[in-house]
Amino acid sequence: MAEHTFFESGDVKVTNARFISGSQTFAMSNVTSVKAFEQRPKRFWGILLLIIGLVIAVSDQAVGLAISAGAVLILYMQKTVYHVMLSTSGGETSALNTHQQEYLHKVVAALNEAIVHRG
Repeated sequence: MAEHTFFESGDVKVTNARFISGSQTFAMSNVTSVKAFEQRPKRFWGILLLIIGLVIAVSDQAVGLAISAGAVLILYMQKTVYHVMLSTSGGETSALNTHQQEYLHKVVAALNEAIVHRG
């Protein structure tokens, strides 16, 4: 049976025989299921730092605003990470990480197509 490509972008490739993600290659014959997983950043410390900065700004405006600006920058830089989770006989593994939700859904859809095509 010829190898059929379902998705290819950069260093990620999904065929009916394998899934290549960077330097990792997974045999599609070992993959039993695929799911998307969303990991939201923990923002507690950034929010706490922002509150502290605003409280300090009441007595020392320059220092408080500098701390608050740093906290806002920290909160802005935190991004949600999306994972492609593969289930195999050896367990579940995160095969691909990205900050782009639409890209992740395209890869998951291609992996599901590859599983169905495999039969």
